[in-house]
Amino acid sequence: MSTDTAVEKRRAFSAKWLQDMAIRYAMVLVLIVVIAFFAYRSARFATPDNVVTILIAAAPFALIALGQTLVILTGGIDLSVGSVIALSAMAGAYTAKSLPDQLFLALAVAILVGAVAGAVNGFVVSVLDVPPFIATLGMLTLASGLAYVIGGGAPINGLPQNFSQFANTEVLGLTIPVILMIIGIVGFGIMMRRTKFGMHVYAVGGNEQASRIAGIKTGRVKFLVYTISGALAGVSGIMLASRTINGSPSLGVGYELDAIAAVVIGGASLMGGRGTIWGTALGLLMIQTLNNGLDILTVPAYWQDVVKGLLIVAAVSVDVWAAKRRS
Repeated sequence: MSTDTAVEKRRAFSAKWLQDMAIRYAMVLVLIVVIAFFAYRSARFATPDNVVTILIAAAPFALIALGQTLVILTGGIDLSVGSVIALSAMAGAYTAKSLPDQLFLALAVAILVGAVAGAVNGFVVSVLDVPPFIATLGMLTLASGLAYVIGGGAPINGLPQNFSQFANTEVLGLTIPVILMIIGIVGFGIMMRRTKFGMHVYAVGGNEQASRIAGIKTGRVKFLVYTISGALAGVSGIMLASRTINGSPSLGVGYELDAIAAVVIGGASLMGGRGTIWGTALGLLMIQTLNNGLDILTVPAYWQDVVKGLLIVAAVSVDVWAAKRRS
């Protein structure tokens, strides 16, 4: 082999490697560019206080995005988390108002209500074999209606001041929701990479029939991921209610779309079997950074939706193109 040929091959290899790295970490590069742009346009953006603001805003979305990741990895989707947030928040607020001294009971009720709603989704999907889109769409309507029933068609106000402790108490400079977000991302990230359950989730999403033949209880896996998604929506609901010290039946409206967007932007496939918790965390950070930066620049909300929509389409397009290139 001549020296020129060897040099050309090394250059081709280097170019291919750089291209592969650019594709794999495209969202990281985009996030860096976005952060640099907002930091350049506004001195308020690149401050410690604003970083904390972004993290606090991201915490409720992070929890439902984590649950949505598990569901999407199995090839499903959960459209009900926004309404489950409202239902859980109303249940927790009702409990807190009825029993002012039982803060932890209110938290437990909210999480339990979310878990039960998720379990119903899981049962309908895994046992009755109803398509996830239809099953969770039905729960979206049901949970929203029940949220209004609990409050008699109105928000629940006049909650005790200790109800705000869950969202506003700080530990080592971080609020409890932010700490839960960090623990959730790390915990679920380890679970999906290191445990048998995580491997089963990927297997079910990759090929459910083959997984069943291999002895994996696919119905149980799907039931559990929807239950987990509901429980996390319950935690998110009580977070938001605690932050505002009231329960609103419209709380969480549209949150499921941002959660799905975070998962997709993070590189997960809506067909199932491919995606990571870390990718979802990156997608979530991208969305919250955009929201925060565009708010600081006083960009109208409707233009923010346009930007997020373009970002989702771009992320999916890059993902499809990269998958075709690999194959």
